[in-house]
Amino acid sequence: MTLSLNHLSILLLAVFLTSCSESNSKTDGKSSLKSETSKKSESEEEELASEKIEYEPIDTALYNKKLKELANGDTTGKWPVKNQPYPLPGAILPFKRVVTYYGNLYSKKMGALGEYAPKEMLRMLYAEVAKWEKIDPKTPVQPALHYIAVVAAGDPGKDGKYRNRMPEKQIDSVLTISRMKKNMIVFLDIQVALSTIRDELPRLEKYLIMPNVHLGIDPEFSMKGGVLPGKKIGTYDASEINYVSDYLAKLVKTHQLPPKIFVIHRFTKKMVTNYQNIKLRPETQIVMHMDGWGEPELKQGTHRHFIYSEPVQFTGFKIFYKNDLKKAPYRLMTPQELMKLKPQPSYIQYQ
Repeated sequence: MTLSLNHLSILLLAVFLTSCSESNSKTDGKSSLKSETSKKSESEEEELASEKIEYEPIDTALYNKKLKELANGDTTGKWPVKNQPYPLPGAILPFKRVVTYYGNLYSKKMGALGEYAPKEMLRMLYAEVAKWEKIDPKTPVQPALHYIAVVAAGDPGKDGKYRNRMPEKQIDSVLTISRMKKNMIVFLDIQVALSTIRDELPRLEKYLIMPNVHLGIDPEFSMKGGVLPGKKIGTYDASEINYVSDYLAKLVKTHQLPPKIFVIHRFTKKMVTNYQNIKLRPETQIVMHMDGWGEPELKQGTHRHFIYSEPVQFTGFKIFYKNDLKKAPYRLMTPQELMKLKPQPSYIQYQ
């Protein structure tokens, strides 16, 4: 599939992080916010993570109404997904729509988060937020930053896993940027490469116990059988996805957190296997995210074949500021067009 292969080559070209280490890395002054981050002591971060907020119980009638609205008139019975559990208090979806910028602070090629200085990046993000507020005023927008915390790499590294774990000080910088605006949330994304989700996920627990931090995983770079990232498209099975949602559910229950949004990137069938076995839980809200790039017709087809046709719970859609312009008609899909999808996306990511 042209979309998938191009997508892989662009991303792997962008992953140049072999000079980074977990304990000692240099960052661009504009994006690292080192001085601002240092103002936050570890005790302050721990206090934020342990903060207990009382959330109102879920309005189940409103929840059902919003799910029906998201189905956008679908008559096949696929949407809304049947027999899904009501979420715990504090759930973001479907009451709000998440609009987020994606990237990594080390790279200007992996997305707007990292390509632009923080203030400019936030100005651009909130311009997109305003478009969504205008097109769908009945659904509040939840602004977010989606940061790649474990990045697939072209170099094996010391342990031969072909992935780079970002240093905590850089994750702290993203959290500092998020605090420049009120009530932003943050997603931490994992590209395991030759590692495994069981090895990588627990390393982010100190952040995932924060009520404003959520998770994304990328099957494209979950390699099996020793195949290197970039040689083919990776995959996650439902059993691996269930491991992640169970892990998140335990954190939610133990620390009395609101539900975690759990984003899974997808643009081919084999990226997610046995989707029908994915378990839904009150503690997590699963978003199957259409992560392919190309012209509008191609992106709509990818959504139809791999997101719409294999329903899990909620859906997302990515807009690539550069890659989506490579072919005619050389334009980005608009919020108006995305609102015509069945189902309408609850999560919009800009890269």
